[in-house]
Amino acid sequence: MAGRRESFCLIDELASLNDRLLFAVPKKGRLNESALNLLAGSDIQFHRHNRLDIALVKNHPLALVFLPASDIPVFVGQGRVDLGITGRDQVAEHETELPPTDTTGVVEMMDLDFGRCKLQVQVPERGVITRPEQLVGKTVATSFVHLAEKYFRDLENGLEQDPTGNDGKPALKTSIVNLGGSVETACALGVADGILDLVESGETMRVAGLKAISTVIDSTAVLIKSKHVSNPSLIDLIAARIRGVINAQKYVLCTYNIERPKLEAACRITPGKRAPTVTALEEAGWVAIQTMVERKRIAVVMDELTEAGASDILVTKIENSRTA
Repeated sequence: MAGRRESFCLIDELASLNDRLLFAVPKKGRLNESALNLLAGSDIQFHRHNRLDIALVKNHPLALVFLPASDIPVFVGQGRVDLGITGRDQVAEHETELPPTDTTGVVEMMDLDFGRCKLQVQVPERGVITRPEQLVGKTVATSFVHLAEKYFRDLENGLEQDPTGNDGKPALKTSIVNLGGSVETACALGVADGILDLVESGETMRVAGLKAISTVIDSTAVLIKSKHVSNPSLIDLIAARIRGVINAQKYVLCTYNIERPKLEAACRITPGKRAPTVTALEEAGWVAIQTMVERKRIAVVMDELTEAGASDILVTKIENSRTA
């Protein structure tokens, strides 16, 4: 909680910047680098001085605030910050603790297509537990305390009711231990029987001798905004730029030449976002085609175009875009 108190103090210091829209960015961790690359691609120009968690944007009435990813939904949800980048897992954890209302909570604007991971229940690989129900009444370590409590309360629902707790809910049989880091070591050190933690590649989980037995949330980085934004038109502009960068990362521009009788077959291979651009060449009977192709499919598409009779196939990276 010390880190969150520091974040509150930082936000209070920003009160003097009431002429600028506040945009929260993860200050470190798995989302930081990709978030900064996204801002650079969106032409959000800033210089962050060493150790400072505030950066003024040069070309927009905007200030970047560098916060822990877990704090960003809190400040955006309270309306203290207008816009933020964080994980969907962090939004879910915050909204499980403080359910949104008409005036509080965040609005998810878009999936940013990076930072994909799963929040999973994990247990020792060589242990006897194979189902999450077997952890009921045992000890689970996590940094996602509120999601863990909800998940195991739902599992326990329907079982014989225990005496109610102070909040009127049935007392939780499962003990949830809050760990801020190195959650994957909890089982090996005897702190917990299982854990609830994020899994990206799964390598850390395997090295720790753990296996996943249930997925609580599929997460990715998201752009969120407050329900009380200070500058809606600037929010829309920033969102449009970010969306353009994301679309550009998904597609490449494919250009090739083909004989006109083979055009129809080629267009079936590369239909484009709306339709391919077809340009007549000086050489009779030939046309040039230019079209957007999903980056993940481009190798297969080039093979199919070659088989269809296309030649001079070129692929160009798209830096940015505005597409429907």
